[in-house]
Amino acid sequence: MPVAYVTARSITDPLSARGVVLMGEGKPVVLCAVDWIGIGNGGHDEWRRGLAEAAGTTMDRVTVHTLHQHDGVRCDLTAEELLAKHGLGGTRMDAAFCRRVIASTATAVRVAIKTAKPVTQLGIGEAIVEKVASNRRILGPNGRVILGRMSASRDPKAKEADEGTIDPMLKLVSFWDGETPLVCLTYYATHPQSFYGKGDVTAEFVGLARTQRETALNIPHIHFNGASGNVAAGKYNDGTPEARVQLTQRMADGMKHAWEATKKSPITARDLDWRIERVRLPLAASLNRETLEKTLADDKADARDRLNASTKLALLYRTEAGHEFELTRLRLGSVNVLHMPGELFVEYQLAAQQMKPDATVCMAAYGDYATGYIGTEIAYTQGGYEVQTSSSNTAPQVEKVLMDAMRRLLE
Repeated sequence: MPVAYVTARSITDPLSARGVVLMGEGKPVVLCAVDWIGIGNGGHDEWRRGLAEAAGTTMDRVTVHTLHQHDGVRCDLTAEELLAKHGLGGTRMDAAFCRRVIASTATAVRVAIKTAKPVTQLGIGEAIVEKVASNRRILGPNGRVILGRMSASRDPKAKEADEGTIDPMLKLVSFWDGETPLVCLTYYATHPQSFYGKGDVTAEFVGLARTQRETALNIPHIHFNGASGNVAAGKYNDGTPEARVQLTQRMADGMKHAWEATKKSPITARDLDWRIERVRLPLAASLNRETLEKTLADDKADARDRLNASTKLALLYRTEAGHEFELTRLRLGSVNVLHMPGELFVEYQLAAQQMKPDATVCMAAYGDYATGYIGTEIAYTQGGYEVQTSSSNTAPQVEKVLMDAMRRLLE
């Protein structure tokens, strides 16, 4: 079946959907992390609807995020419907498979609820992850991108350049019943690729590190990818199998150190709070209905251009129909977790932490993937892959919309 860029040819290590259901004040809250490249538009709606029904809650209390592995599955059921109308159904994703996974994940939610365990303490820890993340956008003296340092690089200039703007900290939140650990959640911002694109399906170095720690602790470990649209391992990764081993161990070490730094405090149901902000995101001027529809319908056009047109049209149609993106904040005592759409630049994550410096602020990005990359306002003047018309579906004004919404969530 199709994965992100080619057809799958092997399963190097299995992908999974992992999460927790939190039952306390109000209806249950569901947090889910999926080892796919992206879930967007109608696919994101179906995931959230399926898990909400299983948990006996509402869609706006369910978050679904991907870890963005590039040898994982795409899921955009709105775009798939458009493609199917033009004879391209099944070329980018397998809708039947996606719906089976949603159903099996919903079953896992129902089973989990039946064996729910009390939580009496919350653990918080953090640690630096050494030699993994580096900013992808290297600017020249004129303030424009002169080098795109992607997930892997053998260019000496990419190796020599500074790490750039990143968030080096991995944050870990754990739930305890007395002295018994129940589950831990980690948050870290980087593209998770070491090498990809041949169809060898893998949860990549973030998933392999997660498995290592899960085995060591013998409790479930759920990892969320932060705002890493402009962050990857390019400075430290040459794309070899050996580099994947090194990156895996560095990630696992960061997770281990955050666990060892954990401090616990009592928690009750009253310490859980859920807040929602609904926003309409300004779309890129390049999302022209007539042009995109013409490209999609042109059977002589490049296949990738037609596929991209389908995802852009899906977002455009939904926006024209009044669709709003739901940004949410989970508060657990002094911990605040923001749940965000798209491939956010790391500046959003750093800004959120500055908005509430006296608290622990975590961010899970890669929610609704329909937006593509979401840059900062200035980034759209600097050039580079992430803000070109094929990559980003949002306008520069998106920064103010999201920053204002994050501020309201964290008030």
